[in-house]
Amino acid sequence: MRRVAVLSVTLALVATAVSAVAAGLAPVLPRAAAGTQCLAEPAIMRREHMRMIEHVQDADGHIRGAKHSLKRCIECHASTTSSSVARDPGDFCVACHSYAAVKIECFDCHNGRAKARESSATPAAAPTAAQGHTP
Repeated sequence: MRRVAVLSVTLALVATAVSAVAAGLAPVLPRAAAGTQCLAEPAIMRREHMRMIEHVQDADGHIRGAKHSLKRCIECHASTTSSSVARDPGDFCVACHSYAAVKIECFDCHNGRAKARESSATPAAAPTAAQGHTP
């Protein structure tokens, strides 16, 4: 009986997600930089990205154990207008995380701006911790 209940809930969630996409309610994510290739297919990245970029910070503040780089994600997915993935509502990370009602904790410590695009972006107010300011 439990399997039937779990299956029913799963199917309901999938149907809701499909309906949201069909109705245009799902977030519209900006495309990655031209000529780049993601670590995995979009469906896998949606489910697994947080585990792919996990890291462990040691007592000295150094990052240990990261197989994939958040920095690489930012370089490809930063907005052409804000040079960030987490500054504006339409930026890559913010768009999806707002839709899913999930707090983005990465940018409490990490900078969400792409180095290669910083010089071409319009100047903005100093970022807050929530926007990805790294001292």
